[in-house]
Amino acid sequence: MKTSSHKSPKVGFVSLGCPKALVDSERILTRLRAEGYEVAPSYRAADLVVVNTCGFIDAAVDESLEAIGEALAENGKVIVTGCLGAQPQKILARHPQVLKITGPQRYEEVLASVHEFLPPKHEPFLDLIPAGGVKLTPRHYAYLKISEGCNHHCSFCIIPSMRGRLASRPIGEVLREAESLVGAGVKEILVISQDTSAYGVDLKYAEEPWRGIARRTRFYDLAEALGELRVWIRLHYVYPYPHVDQVVELMADGRVLPYLDIPFQHASARILKLMRRPAAAENTLDRIAAWRRDVPDIAIRSTFIVGFPGETEQEFAELLDWLRSAQLDRVGCFEYSPVEGAAANALRETAVPDEVKHERRARFMELSAEISAKRLKKKIGRTLQVLIDRIDGDVAIARSSSDAPEIDGVVRIMDGGVLKVGDWAQVRVTKSGPYDLEGRIAK
Repeated sequence: MKTSSHKSPKVGFVSLGCPKALVDSERILTRLRAEGYEVAPSYRAADLVVVNTCGFIDAAVDESLEAIGEALAENGKVIVTGCLGAQPQKILARHPQVLKITGPQRYEEVLASVHEFLPPKHEPFLDLIPAGGVKLTPRHYAYLKISEGCNHHCSFCIIPSMRGRLASRPIGEVLREAESLVGAGVKEILVISQDTSAYGVDLKYAEEPWRGIARRTRFYDLAEALGELRVWIRLHYVYPYPHVDQVVELMADGRVLPYLDIPFQHASARILKLMRRPAAAENTLDRIAAWRRDVPDIAIRSTFIVGFPGETEQEFAELLDWLRSAQLDRVGCFEYSPVEGAAANALRETAVPDEVKHERRARFMELSAEISAKRLKKKIGRTLQVLIDRIDGDVAIARSSSDAPEIDGVVRIMDGGVLKVGDWAQVRVTKSGPYDLEGRIAK
């Protein structure tokens, strides 16, 4: 049998930022694989490197610029894409030698740039794509992006200027991708977008058939249909609009995970107004109490910003009081960081000193850790279904329905060395900490 001397061009890939950017990277890599390119394991092994950047806050910009510099130092041929690509002057000021710069979601431009500097050598009989496309996550879970962009104009955010207005994917397309992922062995689908609750508004909730039934392109219908796939469905970036209550009913029925990721950001009405947050007038404490009555095991995670321009000590205390009442399971907290182009920069409010921001964040996280520890302690003695993410000697590192990968806690199974990555397991909880649980395989 004659062997081929075909040598595939190799592309290195660096993906920074949020899961939405990770999905963009997966789409680009899937297209490149279809054209015969290989993914290089290191800078030195690559013919060129693509860096998918983040530009949401100053720290992310710095990280992206450092990553570009490292890729240039190690390889020399670098194409830049992603959110920071929408501000090419920042990149060129530091790294004028990059080959090309494209903005977020510019898949075709990235591919054209790769073709220009590293032409493909396509051999259809040798170029195989794994089921479900190229994934940068472990095989047993995957992110499912349902839309691009955002219609909100939060004063601290420049994402709409980078990624544009809301552009929902038709529901049939989304559900077919989800079905393909499950067919490829995925056991958990994490639904992501900039505003998951607004899904389909721009398409006027158009109907499309899936499995012989007309489905409307809207949040509830999507969650209901995904629930038919009989895998874990985890919902992220959900704004607390009234129709979210209907989706909580699906959680009560066990069709989607009892987990809501809601970016509340603050509790002070004045600060929320300055932030231009949508749904700021909702009585969120009453909503949370109602959700917990309907779904006692629901896990609610959120993110908050402290030190927003004009935030007083009294308004920060209001946020702490709100958190004590809300008893959120998982929280993240960021110190306000001015972003070039954000409307908040023009606010006529007194800037909060950095040392005050640091101190407020520390107090916030101390309280959130106390709440988390108290809530996790109640799980001791219970048996939980978990999904195994990795094996570390005799210990398996897993997650329960309350834990999203990378951002939430884990369940350490002390006798889990016999398990395998991607396995389901029943675990009896024996110990808890501020964020994580320990347990043993339930007999």
